[in-house]
Amino acid sequence: MLDSFKTYFQSKTNLTDEQFLSITDTLQSKKVEKGTVLLHQGDICQHSFFVSKGLLRSYTIDENGKEHIIQFAAENWIISDRSSSYFNEPSELFIDAIEDTEIVFIDKKFINAAAEISISFREQDNTALHNHIRQLQKRVNLLLGATAEQRYLDFITIYASLTLRIPQWMIASYLGITPETLSRVRKELAKRNFKPY
Repeated sequence: MLDSFKTYFQSKTNLTDEQFLSITDTLQSKKVEKGTVLLHQGDICQHSFFVSKGLLRSYTIDENGKEHIIQFAAENWIISDRSSSYFNEPSELFIDAIEDTEIVFIDKKFINAAAEISISFREQDNTALHNHIRQLQKRVNLLLGATAEQRYLDFITIYASLTLRIPQWMIASYLGITPETLSRVRKELAKRNFKPY
């Protein structure tokens, strides 16, 4: 698990093997079963989660018990609640495993140590933050004004390799539509010979 994170991390930065090894003392890796909750709503988010193998999601639950999925994270993706972590505030999110998953837990100490020794990491982390904000703004715009079909087409652009791994009701939750609407959209696209994966 740490090997895959090392490969990913070094591809994004200019850290040498020695530099990477020098800051890995706080990194932890773990295999978790499908359904394992890594972050509960109300907890302070202490880690980011790098997916070595498997699939995670972040979501909220409203007062009626309905789930609203915010993000999915498969292999070589990182998922967290940056707001909770940065401001040390209770998280509004849950993060759990959709599949049996292998994870590397990344804490602030590792991030700070990497930032101290690598300019490229600082630049990459800043770019990742701004890209995250950009994607969230796009999500808001889609949820407010796009059709169900437009939302689904955007979903398969972002998560093209995951359409067969994610249950349809979860995709519908992410899109802010009902499973019945999603089924109708997929059928209409199929009639036009559009292949969603």
